[in-house]
Amino acid sequence: MGLISELKLAVPWGHIAAKAWGSHQATPVLCLHGWLDNANSFDRLIPLLPKDFNYVAMDFGGHGLSSHYSPGFPYHYQNFVSEVRRVAAALKWNRFSLLGHSFGGAVGGMEMDNLLTYKRRAIEHVLQVEASRKPEQVVSPEEMLQRLLKKNSHASEECGKHLLQRGTTQVATGVWLNRDRRITWAEHCLDFVSRELFMHYIKNLQARVLLVKATEGYYALRREDDADKETVMFVVSSLKSVLKERFQYFEVPGNHYIHMNQPQQVARVISSFLQNKEGTPASL
Repeated sequence: MGLISELKLAVPWGHIAAKAWGSHQATPVLCLHGWLDNANSFDRLIPLLPKDFNYVAMDFGGHGLSSHYSPGFPYHYQNFVSEVRRVAAALKWNRFSLLGHSFGGAVGGMEMDNLLTYKRRAIEHVLQVEASRKPEQVVSPEEMLQRLLKKNSHASEECGKHLLQRGTTQVATGVWLNRDRRITWAEHCLDFVSRELFMHYIKNLQARVLLVKATEGYYALRREDDADKETVMFVVSSLKSVLKERFQYFEVPGNHYIHMNQPQQVARVISSFLQNKEGTPASL
């Protein structure tokens, strides 16, 4: 199943870039990449998935080939949710499945004791970036690759090159990053909800949900001052208790970029889930 086309979907601040595989008449699946990644994140996984679906992988705003938000307009979680709705509307999709990696697969938020500190830092960070007016830093392709690999220890060199293929722009003296500098820290764009509100959300969830966790994934990348695993375990147990048979959870051997490094490890589980016809859209 080869790539059919590159898409450029109009939005008020510019465009959302995306890439599509499969027939436009097939059942739609919208693919959402992880933080600071781009739509190339799914290039190795999608060819291993069932051929009777229409897969569209979008670049979130400020990522990949999508337009940056206008100055003064912050990147918040709700905005990315809105982007998903805008893309679906542009494609004239009424019902579709979601396939997300890491940030792209988030189905709720997490409660944090230092919420106000994070919010203050978020505002300060955006103002500092806007005030700096620094030109984009141009470095050699090799240096850019080494920088990416240093910050993403789970990404292989081949994986890093693939992400940078869409995530950088070539100029006369080297390359620069396409992504907006305001999105450097993911926590600056997240809105955290209480556990009570999270439970309220999932009680109104009608979709089937598949959660695939790499055994050496998310927590191996976290910083020392982050909370322990209890929060995500709460999310898993809550989804299981509320959604019951509509929720599936699998752990597979691999790291955070398993969908790129070893896509066959997750392709079987995802394929089975997508092909389970129960009349409700899927969320992965």
